[in-house]
Amino acid sequence: MRVLVCDDEKLARDRLARLTEAVPDTEVVGEAANGREAVILAQSKRPDVVLLDIRMPDMDGIEAARHLLKLEHPPAVIFCTAYDEHALQAFKVQAVDYLLKPVSREDLATALGRVHGISRSRLDALEGEVDPQGAAQRRHISARTHRGIELVPVSEIRYFLADQKYVTVKYPDGEVLIDDTLKELEDEFGERFVRIHRNALVAVGWLEGMELATAGHYQVRLKGVEERLVVSRRHVAGLRKMMARL
Repeated sequence: MRVLVCDDEKLARDRLARLTEAVPDTEVVGEAANGREAVILAQSKRPDVVLLDIRMPDMDGIEAARHLLKLEHPPAVIFCTAYDEHALQAFKVQAVDYLLKPVSREDLATALGRVHGISRSRLDALEGEVDPQGAAQRRHISARTHRGIELVPVSEIRYFLADQKYVTVKYPDGEVLIDDTLKELEDEFGERFVRIHRNALVAVGWLEGMELATAGHYQVRLKGVEERLVVSRRHVAGLRKMMARL
């Protein structure tokens, strides 16, 4: 069994790696210091299991688990944390187990044993079962592309634009397609993005202005974006009021 260890404290990583290597037929194939590193490393190392801490900088374990489930072959996730208040969130992202630090050799071996009982087809089906309700707001959006899973910092996103069954995510380095709905994105990031049209959410922090395009039709300017996005008539008054408060 191939295991990836993720913890922001090196001593904790070293200890988990030693305990893991002591379990028969198990090897540590990589170590990561935060969730973002774990997602990136998992694409090349193809672990069967990821041992994830929860409270980490840049990207925490709960968010990392959500992104890991989008991999072509998602690994099983076992949380190893010093805090018990995240258990409900952990199982909403389909964690196999939730171990409290200091993790014992026996508990880790039992948790890894549970992974043996989960078929590959079952793991591959987990992505569609993620329950985002109650999950913390993500710092990154993940998109499955020909290069694998790409992570886009939410702080860099200029807008979300819906087109049929996909949503385009626009950011300085280009754009990617995701299958989240605008409603889901609006519910999660409502304070950071504002709806300007039934098919568009724009980043409040990157709004530069609103201008009249043709008689009765408005569009917005976004910092660093050449194109203009149309504002529907029903959203003009609300957008104007919001921008006056910025």
